[in-house]
Amino acid sequence: MTTDDAPDAQPPSPWRSAPFRLFFTARSASLLADGMLMVSLTTAVLATGFGPSGVGYALAAWMAPIVLLVLVGGVLADRFSPQTTMVAADVLRMFAMLLMAALLAFGDPRLWQIMTLMALSGAATALFQPGLAGLVPQVAQDIQRANALLRVSEAMSALLGPGLAGLLVAYWDVAGSYTVIALAYAVSALGLLPLRRFAPEHDEEAAPIWHRLAVGWREFRSRDWLWSVILIWSVFGLFVFGPALPLGAALITEQHGASGYGWIASADGAGTIIGGLLGLRARPRRPVVAGAAAMLMFALNPLAPALGWSFTATAAAHVLGGCGFAFWGVMWATSVQTHIPLAVLSRVSAYDVAGSIMVIPLGRALSGPAAETFGAAHVLEFSSAVAVVLLAVMLIVPAVRRLGREPAEAVSTDAARLAPADG
Repeated sequence: MTTDDAPDAQPPSPWRSAPFRLFFTARSASLLADGMLMVSLTTAVLATGFGPSGVGYALAAWMAPIVLLVLVGGVLADRFSPQTTMVAADVLRMFAMLLMAALLAFGDPRLWQIMTLMALSGAATALFQPGLAGLVPQVAQDIQRANALLRVSEAMSALLGPGLAGLLVAYWDVAGSYTVIALAYAVSALGLLPLRRFAPEHDEEAAPIWHRLAVGWREFRSRDWLWSVILIWSVFGLFVFGPALPLGAALITEQHGASGYGWIASADGAGTIIGGLLGLRARPRRPVVAGAAAMLMFALNPLAPALGWSFTATAAAHVLGGCGFAFWGVMWATSVQTHIPLAVLSRVSAYDVAGSIMVIPLGRALSGPAAETFGAAHVLEFSSAVAVVLLAVMLIVPAVRRLGREPAEAVSTDAARLAPADG
């Protein structure tokens, strides 16, 4: 991997920026809450007697608004500011979690009530997510190192969040775990509040929402490197991310037991931390190419249980897979945030998020029938092969290969051309 040879020319560390420290604290708190939420939700639904199908309905109620509303979240973040929409989202999530705690502590919740509150939380997440991309370039000069630190925080929260929720459920109660989740979202909102001065210039002040969506779409599709990667990533979500988690978890548990699966999942988290730390140091001249090459290691994740590898080999495969996935995430986020103008960055990021996640639920839904028809091991072998092929295709796309580390344009030509005259 080729890196730049002028370390003394690098921007100052993000830690030297007080706004970044506030943002990092806020983001870490919200990530910890997200990590706790799935364990708390599963425990709450099962404890109230709605069974595994109820868990599936509640998760779907949370996921559907994210897919449906994330583009609106990007529009609102560019219209007002990322900070404004993210604070509003945290407040909504805090109230949803407090209501969940109250329902569990003092009432006999119905499934529709749980689903409604989870849908509210999912809608708030759709408001929160696009603003992340728009805020990072404003709180840190070294965007890559900022993204790497955030990736490490994400991995740590994914490791600590479920365990903390489990402890709270075991030694307090489910309502208590939701109270702590609400507190974490409150900390996130408080950390973001002082960042209200960070807002991009508004090119389309009076434009309606459909016009803003159209501008974001034109910005998205005008960059071949961007839409081609997301197109490939959508197929990746259907055939790789979709089956890898449910079928991989089932096979690993069958092969190495529940405790073995827990250790292997922790190995994946450790690999993610390593990948984030590598993102702090490595500065490839072609970030997306380097990230895609590292992502090839992720193909080992479904392959290891499919071939029945030993516990040690499977754990090592997940360390490598987590490392590659995290390094890819740092390289991709940095490329998007340094090549897209701030005025449309949240909207473009929303198209990125929507294209990346919308087919994953379909892939997970189809993985069960596919496993029954062809066998779980054969489905995962196919997933591994598809991962390698798709990443190879990404690496040969000319626009992706040519994309370097150049800074973003100062002004979005498309956004300026499409802005209404009275804006």
